Amino acid sequence: MAKRDYYEVLGVSKGASDDEIKKAYRKLSKQYHPDINKAADAEDKFKEISEAYEVLSDSQRRAAYDQYGHASTDPNYGAGGGGFGGFEGFSGGSSFGGFEDIFDSFFGGGGRSSNPNAPRQGDDLQYSLNLSFEEAIFGTEKTVKYNREDLCQTCSGSGAKAGTHAETCAKCAGTGTINVQRQTPLGRVMSKQVCPDCQGKGKIIKDPCTDCGGSGRKKVAHSVKVNVPAGVENGQQMRLSNQGEAGLNGGPYGDLYVVFKVAPSKTFERDGAEIYYELPISFVQATLGDEIEVPTVHGKVKLRIPAGTETSTSFRLRGKGAPKLHGNGNGDQKVTVEIITPKTLNEAQKKALREFALASGDHVKEQEEGFFDKMKDAFNTGGKKKKR
Repeated sequence: MAKRDYYEVLGVSKGASDDEIKKAYRKLSKQYHPDINKAADAEDKFKEISEAYEVLSDSQRRAAYDQYGHASTDPNYGAGGGGFGGFEGFSGGSSFGGFEDIFDSFFGGGGRSSNPNAPRQGDDLQYSLNLSFEEAIFGTEKTVKYNREDLCQTCSGSGAKAGTHAETCAKCAGTGTINVQRQTPLGRVMSKQVCPDCQGKGKIIKDPCTDCGGSGRKKVAHSVKVNVPAGVENGQQMRLSNQGEAGLNGGPYGDLYVVFKVAPSKTFERDGAEIYYELPISFVQATLGDEIEVPTVHGKVKLRIPAGTETSTSFRLRGKGAPKLHGNGNGDQKVTVEIITPKTLNEAQKKALREFALASGDHVKEQEEGFFDKMKDAFNTGGKKKKR
């Protein structure tokens, strides 16, 4: 199957800024991360999104992609797989790029790599926060604890032993690259390569910090307070800026994504701001009417049951639902009544029902069992809660 356009994958235009590309990637990568999204194709989509971002986030690779499309991402791109017969590629017609791409392919590829010394934001982290049904309804404050890569406090992130400092690499003079002269089919050419002494960092640590081993980073326990807003739902997430892992080369911290895991209620069901409750009532209450106290997430309220109410009739309690997360006020609570049929009756109850049956024209003595069977068919037994 042909690859989709990388801009289409991220849902951005070809003129999108670096920030727009980054925001699109973060949103989609969280949406399709296999640890969150259990769909069968989530992992493939996540890989496709990551591949698109890897290319479009690098200015040089993006420029090559804009000019030559997916051919610029092929491992053999510009490697001369077809000999030198592809020089029509200088006008954009083959797998060869411009002179810079050919030189990169033959003479080290240094021009196509990003600056290893550039500040880079730390990795994002994810934390699953368990909430009770009530905590999700009304909001709460939680303190979450987790481990993250942080700057080493002993060396302040420098990686050098206390009292020492990193020295400028003598081989590359701190640039992180060296010039290499090569003899090529096109003549003698000068190209850049990553400095082998400092691995492109531009500095060398002769006395590394004993606490972090010279990395400047250390895995530590970290905690942060999370203000859970009223009305959150299961699976929703909150982004906490700069609570992820430490950046590199002075870059900012990554973010922490808190995913809410809400426990179900034994009494209610919920759909957004709407709350659902099933109310069992007797045949007498349904027939004669009654005023019943029913629970809501905000406390007990009285509900009037009109005479002649049928089973599965629903009543709406305005404003007794969950708070609206992205709006004002509360949703409603829907109460569905279910008429229950008694399984056991005493003699007085049986007598009253026989009299009722006779008044209704039913021949109880001849068809007593059939009468109760008809009662059960007419009034289904209710459960504890109902959603719709």
